[in-house]
Order: sequence, then structure tokens, then C-alpha cells
Amino acid sequence: MNPSLKKQILAIASFSEKEIEMIDNCFQYENFTAKEFLSEMGKTSSKIFFIVEGLARVYYLKDGKEITTYLSCDDGFIASYSSFINQSVSFENIQCIEDCEVLSITFEKMQFLYNEIPNWERVGRILAEQNYLCMADRVLKLQMIPAKEKYQTFLASAPAKIIQRTPLIYIASFLGITPESLSRIRQNIS
Repeated sequence: MNPSLKKQILAIASFSEKEIEMIDNCFQYENFTAKEFLSEMGKTSSKIFFIVEGLARVYYLKDGKEITTYLSCDDGFIASYSSFINQSVSFENIQCIEDCEVLSITFEKMQFLYNEIPNWERVGRILAEQNYLCMADRVLKLQMIPAKEKYQTFLASAPAKIIQRTPLIYIASFLGITPESLSRIRQNIS
């Protein structure tokens, strides 16, 4: 099993070596190139992805404009969770910002692990809770925090890889501000 994925899983719950092997067998290694989609809107999201190496974003379209809602990189999970959990059509795209190596698990394999390994349900619950808290935090910040403070909070909390390698247009969209405003804010705090 990939050491980073194993570390993430064992930080949530304990598993026997046999269970770790069973979990490992449910993940598939995949490569994607920059700009390629892990999941597309209009389709049912059938996988959760663990990024071994790379950078990806979740976004939706509003009036023809891309709105970035989530950014993830090495050792992070990414999915269209609502579509995945409900097995419904997704309103989001998941796109690689740069080449990505991922480990993916299908909905069917998640259900299999839920049935076979009781502690795996804890992993699923924690991932869902983390996703919910991230989204709730983002909505609160979009509505209540001034643009400069949003960017400073982003700088203080996001992984360095996301800060350094994500195009500014995606960061601005993620923060709910215009690229021009983000440029002004960056000039004022540097």
C-alpha cells in the first residue's frame, strides 16, 4: 500500500495487516495529465481520489464562469462527494491543474469495504465530515470575511504546493474575488 495513503487511513482508524491488504486491493493506481478530468459534471461520480502526487481542483460553472470550490494536492483526497455519496449526476468537474498520480476507489469498492471491515465506515464518515467542514468554512468565509483577510487566511492554511503552483485565476475564484482584486491584495501585502 502507498505509505502516504496508509498513514492517512491509520490516522483515522486501526486495521489489521489483512484488512490493510484488502483495502489496498480496492484502490487502483491511475495517471492523469494536466487539464484532464478526474470526474465531469453531468456524469455520476463513481470514484474518490487520493492524490499521490499532483494538483487538482473542483469547480462548477455559473453563467459560463468557472467557480473553483476546492483545491487538493499530494496526500489529499478529492471527489465530487455529493454525486459520489448519492450516486447522482454531478454538477462539478474535477480537473488536474498539473499531471497527477492518484489512487482511486470506486463506489462499489467503498460499499464492499463498509460491509467487510467495520472500521472502514469510520474512514468514510471522517472523509465526509472533513468535506462538509471544509465547505461550511468556505461558505462562511466567502460571506463574512473581507477579501484581504480571505487571502491571508488562505496563505496561512493552504499547503505550499497549492499556494505556489495554482494559477491565480483559480485562487481568486476559490476565494470569491476577482483576479484584479487578488493582484491588488498581493501587491499590498508583499
